[in-house]
Amino acid sequence: MEKIVKVKDVRIGEGAPKICVPMVGETLEELKEEAAHLRTLDLDIVEWRVDFFEHVEELEKVKAALHEIRSILANIPLVFTFRSAREGGEKEISAASYVELNRTIAETGQVDMIDVELFNEEADVKMLIEAAHKHNVYVIISNHDFQKTPPKEEIVSRLRKAQELGGDLPKIAVMPTNTADVLTLLDATRTMAEEYADRPIITMSMAGKGVVSRLTGELFGSALTFGAAKKASAPGQIPVTELREILQVLHSHS
Repeated sequence: MEKIVKVKDVRIGEGAPKICVPMVGETLEELKEEAAHLRTLDLDIVEWRVDFFEHVEELEKVKAALHEIRSILANIPLVFTFRSAREGGEKEISAASYVELNRTIAETGQVDMIDVELFNEEADVKMLIEAAHKHNVYVIISNHDFQKTPPKEEIVSRLRKAQELGGDLPKIAVMPTNTADVLTLLDATRTMAEEYADRPIITMSMAGKGVVSRLTGELFGSALTFGAAKKASAPGQIPVTELREILQVLHSHS
């Protein structure tokens, strides 16, 4: 498999890490304002964190809001993500609702990628991948640990599992308690990228200690990084303008 995922005009896995900026509005008006602002920024991908949306449990309202967001963002690649509370998100919904939400949105054809958490039932993960691919939607298979950084072998194992399940972009985000944890994440990323990955991967160490991991993906093997616009969706995200400048400096010397 080619180690590049092409979403519209964005080639993830080639050159500097691509910048994804989350939308975290709670109301439709906030989301429309946010989308309009994001169009003015130098970013590659937008992620709608729908777990912040006040009507996330009403499918028709989610679809209506998506239609509005899509019309504003035009041709910018869009990721649809419901981040569960157990992995650092805003809400918890039933497994059945999670599957129905992601399946329904993938079928709309108005998103380019959906994010599916690795630690769901394996059958549900496989079903969502199949449903998304039927509609030419890519799938990020993700895992988030907001408490700690697992050992290197465990990080690599989870990324490999995401790849084996058929995810187009395996992702892991972990919390460091010291600088050694950041090195663990970076070394796991390098090992996965060099020895096992046949597609782009996404990794990050969160919070202030982990910021360096959001900047050095091109060196260690992470293909995408998350930046903040007005409000961050996770600890350690830095403003998108600063992020672009730093990525370009590192890319020009790589």
